[in-house]
Amino acid sequence: MKVMLVGYHNPNFTNSMVYRDKAVEYLGHQLISFDDRGFLLPGRVREAVVYLQEWDLQRLNREIIKCARLKHPDVCIVVGGHRVLPQTVSAIKNMGIPTALWTTDVPIDFENVLASALFYDKLFCAGTEALDIFHAKGASHASWLPFACDPNYHKPMDVYRKDREKYTRDIAFVGSYYPNRARTLEAIADFNIGIWGPYWKKLSSDSRLKTKTVDIKMNYNQWVKIFNASKICIVVHYQDGKVPCHQISPKIFEAMACGCFVLTDQQKDVDKLFKNKQHLVAFDNEDDLRENIKYYLTHDEERKRIAFNGYQEVILHHRYQDRIKQILSMF
Repeated sequence: MKVMLVGYHNPNFTNSMVYRDKAVEYLGHQLISFDDRGFLLPGRVREAVVYLQEWDLQRLNREIIKCARLKHPDVCIVVGGHRVLPQTVSAIKNMGIPTALWTTDVPIDFENVLASALFYDKLFCAGTEALDIFHAKGASHASWLPFACDPNYHKPMDVYRKDREKYTRDIAFVGSYYPNRARTLEAIADFNIGIWGPYWKKLSSDSRLKTKTVDIKMNYNQWVKIFNASKICIVVHYQDGKVPCHQISPKIFEAMACGCFVLTDQQKDVDKLFKNKQHLVAFDNEDDLRENIKYYLTHDEERKRIAFNGYQEVILHHRYQDRIKQILSMF
């Protein structure tokens, strides 16, 4: 089968589109990969002049249609969907090519996605918050398809001395700064914790986390070492109090695939997919987080057992090739 995947390929980092592309190939299909961020004009120019943004977006969509016409895939899967226009989906369908959308982001600035969503043959949502939105719009054919891991990238490994000295902590957090994350992590700043990710320079100057953070954009080969060098991986999901977010962070799948013990905040989709205290452990509030950290840092065997169960669960059931196979089985 020829599978066309349309999505954003970050030129500087291995992002989840790489895992999806590889999944198609692991399954023995022919991959046609299209980068939907292939604009001609720089973003600052497009943002400054609305006409140029529209011109470049239309041009990009013509390129998507041209690629589909030339390659004529058996199915076209769009990941994200923010930059693919309704007429583009219709044009591809008119060629006799089935189409699917797999949304990935929290539904902020979701208007463009909604405008095209009903044109696709199949809809898949990384989070049930998007699923709720689609169902409310009459898209009864939408279904839940969360993130996953790729064991060829996310895996247990030996961390050599130099990296171990650099990354080893009792507790690790990998992810971007958000105010709700900072508030939660402030509550455990007295533990041996390391925080890596972009925008942590936004912390207030008197934050106790200042000495714990490394403001950096990291590729997978760095944070895989962090997960392997840490006893506990903390996951705090994005919440802003306005836009609903139920989806499971990719870091849960990725950390578990590294064999790391995951301690996560309560999240609706996590509860649907994993069993608390069997595959990972969920905390209710900051006091509960502290108590769980104290307990699992002093109960090594129990922590390792849960980590191993989580590792087995994601390796057996939650790989990107499992997700791609599910999409393709619908056609």
